[in-house]
Amino acid sequence: FMSEMVAALCLSTGYRYAGDRMWHTLTLLFALVPCALVQLSLVFIHRDVSRDRPLVLLLHLLQLGPLV
Repeated sequence: FMSEMVAALCLSTGYRYAGDRMWHTLTLLFALVPCALVQLSLVFIHRDVSRDRPLVLLLHLLQLGPLV
């Protein structure tokens, strides 16, 4: 999961330095939107109503939820 994000960010950076703004934007869009949706769904799955777990929420906000 994390290596896929790193690869997408490296590819996006390469597009930006090459001056191809459209592919740079599309690469970021297709990398970050699914990642954000996965994190949002994991927040609801790991949500424990009986306890307040701010560390888990923070990890999901930092896109590190799958490591939990």
